Amino acid sequence: MAHLAGRAAHAPSTAELLGIEGEAAARYFRLFTVMLGDGAREFPEFQFEKRTRRPPADPVNALLSLGYALLTRTWLTTLSAVGFDAYLGFYHRPRFGRPALALDMMEPFRPILADSAVIQVINNGEVKPDGFFRAGPAVSLKPHARRAFIAAYERRLDQEVTHPVFGYRVSMRRLLEVQARLLARHLQGEIDEYPHYLVR
Repeated sequence: MAHLAGRAAHAPSTAELLGIEGEAAARYFRLFTVMLGDGAREFPEFQFEKRTRRPPADPVNALLSLGYALLTRTWLTTLSAVGFDAYLGFYHRPRFGRPALALDMMEPFRPILADSAVIQVINNGEVKPDGFFRAGPAVSLKPHARRAFIAAYERRLDQEVTHPVFGYRVSMRRLLEVQARLLARHLQGEIDEYPHYLVR
């Protein structure tokens, strides 16, 4: 992953950058079950092999899809509140009804917010295998499992961290707003670089 990060920093084109991102995502998801720990060992239904969407093919993919949908919505709301047009992005191409900038901004926060919520609800037993149903090739969450996951995601947004630029404690929800405002300052030429949030 460190090698891929180094390549990404010097990618000569957007197409190559997206290719590197795809390779990194494949490596990351190949080891995702390791992070599920006891949850995956106790319930074989939570064994995870690869990322599948449209439709999600197993319970873990169903949770990931819901997590990413929630994170997209969170960023859409945050960017709109700050004054951005969330449908005009940098890497995700504009398409009708697609919040491209929200998708751009959520990328580094997928593991921090969405994936960590998935890991938490499985490892803590908040969502169990009986919280899902299959309809054809798709796996979906039952209402009680959906509520449990949304509650875990909201708790994650409320957790406080130290902002690396300003040094004060903020909730993750507030941190997203701060990052959106920093992006605005960068685009207006007030700061030279957009300071990405990196977990220690």
